[in-house]
Amino acid sequence: MNRTDRSIFAQWWWTVDRTLIVAAMALLVGGLVLSFAASPAVAERIGVSDTFYFVKRHAVFFVLALPVLFGVSLMSPRDVRRMSLLIFAGSLVLLAAVLLFGQEVKGARRWINVLGFSVQPSEFVKPAFIVITAWLFASRERRPEMPATVVAFGLFGLVDGLLIAQPDIGQTLLTSAAWGAVFFVAGMSVWWIVGFGGLGVAGVWAAYTFVPHVHARINRFLDKQGGGPRKVMTADGYQAQQAHDSFLNGGWFGRGPGEGTVKRLLPDAHTDYVFAVVGEEFGLIACGVLAGIFAWIVFRGLSHAAREEDSFIRYAVVGLVVLIGVQSGINMAVNLQLMPAKGMTLPFISYGGSSLLAVAFEMGALMALTRRRPQTTRFAPPIQIERHEDAPGHAV
Repeated sequence: MNRTDRSIFAQWWWTVDRTLIVAAMALLVGGLVLSFAASPAVAERIGVSDTFYFVKRHAVFFVLALPVLFGVSLMSPRDVRRMSLLIFAGSLVLLAAVLLFGQEVKGARRWINVLGFSVQPSEFVKPAFIVITAWLFASRERRPEMPATVVAFGLFGLVDGLLIAQPDIGQTLLTSAAWGAVFFVAGMSVWWIVGFGGLGVAGVWAAYTFVPHVHARINRFLDKQGGGPRKVMTADGYQAQQAHDSFLNGGWFGRGPGEGTVKRLLPDAHTDYVFAVVGEEFGLIACGVLAGIFAWIVFRGLSHAAREEDSFIRYAVVGLVVLIGVQSGINMAVNLQLMPAKGMTLPFISYGGSSLLAVAFEMGALMALTRRRPQTTRFAPPIQIERHEDAPGHAV
């Protein structure tokens, strides 16, 4: 393959950010490897006859995520926007349907059966919503007469309203953070910042006051951080304590692949607490490497956004890296007991088909939007020089 090759793959190879490809593949393969470390113990504990049940399912979603990742990265920004619009419309329908027909798990309705598969619509709505929001704010600059800002606010209220109704406070906060980041880079005034800050504080207070499980989780977290007694060990409190013990048990270099013992006591070792399994079997150094990969994705995305002239691409890239960065940060912070427990997966690493396919689309869109494209530079028109026939060699 050389630079004169005009095939679709060759043009993609010479324009895509290959460090993002390496990061995405490292996370995908790492998630598959870690499924061997974390999932068998979970299958044995819940009585599944096939020890590698979750491993096999993760491998299936891994195979499906690869064409999604690379297929979306081949798209143009316009195709990414169109695909996001279709996903967004379908996800809104499923978000509404999940409230009526969804499976209730631990007091929340977040999953719905579609053609025999359990789907979590909130995972797919996030990246599509951010891309659509970026397009709306960019359209406001090109065509001020369009009510793009009003539509963006309306969609924000609709998406967050459907997420709160489930209820899913974590995804609501994550979506709000990414939406706020897009709004900020689109030119949010200081008064909007103050207003959204106050709205965020009010939202946290309302969740703490009116949502029982949020109230209980925050109280247990504050009690533990303050050194209070832990008289009632609930499911999430138990898992947080076991995750903490996993890191202590692993130390700097870990106990070795498959040698973890505390992971057998973690009910969600393959999903929300897979980072603790990394800590126990591969050590804190491996955890730092994993966190560094996520940090690199965020850094590269923001670097591309800072150089980008197209406002739609700039806004969308910022929103997508905020989604990846904040979600991974929340998951790792919960595992390290730096914040209250929240059911949120670690992108690419945790088990879950909806999460893996959605983050594959998200990463593919990021790679598609950050590909190098010809910059259109406008030059001043050339100066016309007139010559007189009677004075050759002299110009006016």
